[in-house]
Amino acid sequence: MERDRSELRWGVEQRLEFIEFRLFWEGHVNRSDLMDQFGVSVNQASTDLNRYIGMAPDNMVYDKSARTYVRGSGFRPRFHEPDASRYLAQLRSVADGILDRDDSWIADLPPYAAAPTPVRGVDPATLRSVVTAIRRSEAIEVKYQSLSRPEPRWRWIAPHAIAFDGFRWHTRALCLTDDCFKDFLLSRILEIGGTRESEMSAENDRDWHSEVTLEVGPHPDLSETQAKVIALDYGMRGGKVKIKVRRALLYYALRRLGLDTDPAARKPQDQQIVLLNRDEILTSARPSDGQRRAV
Repeated sequence: MERDRSELRWGVEQRLEFIEFRLFWEGHVNRSDLMDQFGVSVNQASTDLNRYIGMAPDNMVYDKSARTYVRGSGFRPRFHEPDASRYLAQLRSVADGILDRDDSWIADLPPYAAAPTPVRGVDPATLRSVVTAIRRSEAIEVKYQSLSRPEPRWRWIAPHAIAFDGFRWHTRALCLTDDCFKDFLLSRILEIGGTRESEMSAENDRDWHSEVTLEVGPHPDLSETQAKVIALDYGMRGGKVKIKVRRALLYYALRRLGLDTDPAARKPQDQQIVLLNRDEILTSARPSDGQRRAV
């Protein structure tokens, strides 16, 4: 079976994956679903469904009364490993207007709402300039508004990566003005000036290329049943979960998880989780020589 799959063209395999996605999440799929999603003909849609049955005969059966294929009792994924994160990411992308409704594989979107997140004003031309500089290993001159200074300042930076802290987008770059690696918020780049060759090596950004592991567990003052629920929430095993994070993003990860303050500062029911290797992590959180957080 695996050899059969490896011989499939990418377009065919994608349609088979779509069939499996619909079977798992919706419980049914038919020819019109394939036709609408991929713009294929009736014959091609029928061929895809028959091919899927041939490769996974227990996964779907034809319901004559409903005139559609439904998920079989012996369903086992072959092309699409069910992933709740992927489903929820599609749901959020559609609801937030990032993904067009017709491009989603979800047939029947459930009602959805989210706590509002302020839209960050990243200018497309600015992002394009930064990404281009990364690809070409160039330095760019930027007019940057730092909160440590009352007025914006022109400076040269050599970006090598893009990062997201959970709320804001940054570029990780060598600041040629201060001669250290920093995080620059894309929304605070007001103008782009010239470009020039850069001799910066991204390998020298030690905080970017090294990782630390957060060991997170339920707050010790929670009840036994409360701790079990928190363990389920975070996918913990043996009372803890290990989360790897780039050292350059450690500050943001701790802040987002609410682990950047003394756990005794809030009630256990509000804090919920604690950092089990706190002393080790706090030592790692100190910037290396020539390393800075966002300015």
